[in-house]
Amino acid sequence: MARAPRINVNNRIRASEVRLVDANGKQHGVVPLAKALQVAREAQLDLVEVASGVKPPVCKIMDYSRFKYEQEKRQREAKKKQHTVHVKEIKMSSKIQEHDYQTKLSHLHKFLERKDKAKVTMFFRGREMAHVDIGRKILDRLTKDLADVAEPESMPKREGKLLILKFQPK
Repeated sequence: MARAPRINVNNRIRASEVRLVDANGKQHGVVPLAKALQVAREAQLDLVEVASGVKPPVCKIMDYSRFKYEQEKRQREAKKKQHTVHVKEIKMSSKIQEHDYQTKLSHLHKFLERKDKAKVTMFFRGREMAHVDIGRKILDRLTKDLADVAEPESMPKREGKLLILKFQPK
């Protein structure tokens, strides 16, 4: 996880002049750092460098601990709202029986309704490699059965003894 850039506060500010904004948002223009620090001390608040990439840097008078708390609170809220996408994998053979097919189909439905991506891997052994078309028919049937909740990301891809098809939720 990347660390947030360090924010300069009070005596850590290295510029000789700063553009000062007070606690109410009123601009005081460009002032020497010593005067800005004095104004902040009189208000019993901190001088915080909010924009360090400009000349002169912009400094605001505020309660730094409250500022940090509110920043962390916003980050926690953003983290709550984000959804991580998982890729769930189902493996099946070209000789799959109907009941097993229905079981795997229900698992895929469950995964896709939770907004996870699904990867179906059809594997072939030995002489089954001569009948990849049977596996394609099963994957086509699967695509039709999942049409209400998912769509395939691409056509089935063959990788050696595997035939792979990925689904993304609608």
